[in-house]
Amino acid sequence: MLVQLMVMPEILIVRNYQTLSTLGFVDTLFGIGLPYFASAFAIFLLRQTFKTIPKELIEAAQMEGASSLQILRHVYIPLAKLTYLAFSLVSISHHWNNFLWPLVVRNSQESRPLTVGLQVFSSADQGIDWSIISAATLLTSAPLLIGFLIFQRQFVQSFMRAGIK
Repeated sequence: MLVQLMVMPEILIVRNYQTLSTLGFVDTLFGIGLPYFASAFAIFLLRQTFKTIPKELIEAAQMEGASSLQILRHVYIPLAKLTYLAFSLVSISHHWNNFLWPLVVRNSQESRPLTVGLQVFSSADQGIDWSIISAATLLTSAPLLIGFLIFQRQFVQSFMRAGIK
């Protein structure tokens, strides 16, 4: 798991592209997100959250006759909702700003993400219109800013609780 945190995703671009090509997910929205579904950061963050859950809760659930799957579903998952939210916001903001991987995977111009499409405005052929680039940058960053403002309290609480043991 720690090795995955140390390896830069750019190193795996060729291998990820070959895998997506074999599976037939090149030039699809699903293909952009597929390499990021398994995240070492998510595993580490959830592990730290699960370690803070008191053992008494697990023992009480076991005494009530709950199976391991029921304990996971009724104890661990509800207590880690803030962690899921925090990881989702961090992950979405990181991948929203990703430029290289969507550029490699998506071939058609109509289906490019906003960050890749923003590059079209800065072509040196026609001259750079900074007002259009500024407006497009605001449009690409606005959803992330709105999402953070909506979930700001939960986001901060999650990271505060994840660090306290």
